[in-house]
Amino acid sequence: MPETQAGTLTAPTPAKERPGGTLYRGREGMWSWVLHRITGVAIFFFLLVHILDTALVRVSPEAYNAVIGTYQTPIMGLGEVALVGAIVFHAFNGIRVILVDFWAWATRHQKLLFWIVVGLWVVTMLGFAPRHLINVFSH
Repeated sequence: MPETQAGTLTAPTPAKERPGGTLYRGREGMWSWVLHRITGVAIFFFLLVHILDTALVRVSPEAYNAVIGTYQTPIMGLGEVALVGAIVFHAFNGIRVILVDFWAWATRHQKLLFWIVVGLWVVTMLGFAPRHLINVFSH
């Protein structure tokens, strides 16, 4: 049996009472954190590519037109839906993070706030995606 600092023996902690591996258990807080990081990185890379392809107009207007032409495909239209989805989630979840950081009531209601973010995201995407995809696939 393990000893404490005073030298007395204590019973070992049963395995099912000890956290195994990580403290994260796939709950709303973890998924909110993971999705916020993923969407942030995706938005960053989009902005990087956007700056580079826009800079092509200075180098060669023909190259710029060729790149822009590749963006007018149905696959890129689906990518635009994913981009807007990432931006919308990142924005709504950022507001949730601000609320949790500054107000104690928000910390106590993180789970509810996460589901509100998901609900707002779904409503926003249902308003955007069909109209956008109709435009993409009607050409």
